[in-house]
Amino acid sequence: MNTIDPSLYLHNQPKERTPSPELGKDEFLKILMTQLQNQDPLNPMDDKQFISQMATFSSLEQTMNMAKSIDTLVQSQLISPVIQYSHMINKVVTYQEIDEQTGNVTEQKSSKVTAVSQQDGWAILELANGEKVYADAIIEVRNNVEDKKDMKQDEA
Repeated sequence: MNTIDPSLYLHNQPKERTPSPELGKDEFLKILMTQLQNQDPLNPMDDKQFISQMATFSSLEQTMNMAKSIDTLVQSQLISPVIQYSHMINKVVTYQEIDEQTGNVTEQKSSKVTAVSQQDGWAILELANGEKVYADAIIEVRNNVEDKKDMKQDEA
């Protein structure tokens, strides 16, 4: 018995197209070229109208390029949370522990930051006491006293 390979069915399936509400550069040029090709030879398009359409196209293209440039600028300004909080490594931070059930502060703890990581766009500080704390939970940052002692010994 011969069987037909199911992958052959997929090749002949109609392709789904999603119409775009935006008129792009290529679509604009196609419409303009079709308009020029199908114009009445006895009543050709007015040159002022043609120039107006080209100016509109040029303006549209410049606006699209500017939007792309702004998007690129915005993306470049977004700093990774790891980079943003890396200056906190070797600093001593104070944070509050909050009871998950009551939402009340149970105690304040301090520890030295040993590393910074990222999870779901949030900066997480890894501490010398083994805990991991979200950066927004930090209520105080100060220099490590031991580092200052080491610097004074190096100067002597």
